Amino acid sequence: MQIETPPSDKPYDKPEGERRGLVIVNTGDGKGKSTAAFGLALRAHGRGKVVKIFQFMKVPSARFGEHRMFAQIGIPIEGLGDGFSWKSQDLAHSAELARLGWQKAKAVILSGDCFMVLLDEITYPLIYGWLPLDDVLATLKTRPSHVHVVLTGRRCPAELIDQADTVTEMKLIKHAFQAGIPAQRGIED
Repeated sequence: MQIETPPSDKPYDKPEGERRGLVIVNTGDGKGKSTAAFGLALRAHGRGKVVKIFQFMKVPSARFGEHRMFAQIGIPIEGLGDGFSWKSQDLAHSAELARLGWQKAKAVILSGDCFMVLLDEITYPLIYGWLPLDDVLATLKTRPSHVHVVLTGRRCPAELIDQADTVTEMKLIKHAFQAGIPAQRGIED
């Protein structure tokens, strides 16, 4: 490790643009995409802002750690799917659930009632061809100007990355699962 001297000068100038809703994408093969998005939801909620979370691959009855905590603090989180594709008994049904879920999420985004709408794992129904990318892009472009939209998932389409204001790629360097360690409650869920 190389020791650095902390900067003594501000490393940037204050931006002069106007504040507006952002499109934020967390993608990549590394861990932390949803976790980072949930952190943004908590930050907004802590400021008294209205937040809604849609999870495209989780079932409506899911009770993972995030569901339990968000229920306690009053952030609505809704599972729209029937689990990951390898668990699905009927991929046509999975695709239909994604389309119905998108219509719900789209209505919330366009309503302007939320400060932030989180579309967790939306890249999967996009890359599987279950959702029309053009409709998602158009919705993001025409949403009310104060609405922030956060999208997560691996292999985010390039068109979505191009339209986003902020994109973070989580890079896998090492994962416990690769060493044969199973998922841990409270870490993976």
